[in-house]
This record gives sequence, structure tokens and C-alpha cells, in this order.
Amino acid sequence: MGNGNRPTPEFRREAVRLALTSGRTRREIAEDLGIGLSTLTRWLSQERDVSEPSEAPVDLHAELKRLRRENAVLKQERDILKKATAFFAKEGSR
Repeated sequence: MGNGNRPTPEFRREAVRLALTSGRTRREIAEDLGIGLSTLTRWLSQERDVSEPSEAPVDLHAELKRLRRENAVLKQERDILKKATAFFAKEGSR
């Protein structure tokens, strides 16, 4: 993001979601997304301030779509890690 463009609301929501659910550090997520750590922390704080414990109806179709997209990304990451493990195991035996 560091090129002066303002992030879209969808980008901000996705960054906050990653920070809350990925299990990775905020610093790692901020670096991967190309934003400052303080920016991500501010977005998280704003999200906490906005989110209310309400019984808002969940858009199940959108949630399913999001979860399928996340699942596809996780499968790709897993496959990359498998290939990397096999490569380095082969390199280490030489």
C-alpha cells in the first residue's frame, strides 16, 4: 500500500480479519500487506469501537463465499509448503 493510495474499505476489513483470525503477528501481517504496524493497530482499535454485540443477521452466502476463498488460499499455502519441504529435504541429502 505504501504508494500513497488510500486503502479500500474491503482491504481494511480483510486486514482486520487476518489480524484477528490468522494466528500470525500484527507485524507480519502489516509487512505482508505493505502497511504500517500502527495503521493496522489503529484499524483494529476502530473495528473494536464500531463492532457492537448485536444480533445482526449474518449473510450466510457472503460468509460461505469468504470461507471458501480463505480455504482455497490455505490449500495453496499448504501445497507450497509441501513442495518447499520436499525440495529442502532433497537438497539437504546431497
